[in-house]
Amino acid sequence: MKNIVTVGISSLDDAKDRLAAAFRGEPQGNRISFLTVEQMWKTLSPKRAEILSIMAGQGAMPIREVARRVGRDVKAVHGDVHALLSAGVVDQVKGGVVFPYDAVHVDFMLGEAA
Repeated sequence: MKNIVTVGISSLDDAKDRLAAAFRGEPQGNRISFLTVEQMWKTLSPKRAEILSIMAGQGAMPIREVARRVGRDVKAVHGDVHALLSAGVVDQVKGGVVFPYDAVHVDFMLGEAA
């Protein structure tokens, strides 16, 4: 079974409701939430999304290996990885950095229904 994370937009009230439900023992699944679409796109730019894509399901790897796999300069990838670390999207572990999921599902709505 794949370990999938859902990335989406969530108000503070929604996040608080999910937290309260989790404390009651209700499963919430894996989620990474942003307050706005703009914040999500800034954090998960196309180059950073590519980094997550190559890291998904691969375990820990040094930043230099991440850069090699995406075919980019180590310094530029280092900056992107640290932005993802700051946002809590990837984790720093012994041996480098890890994106602890096998896949990403992006879920948000634009328009009046949002």
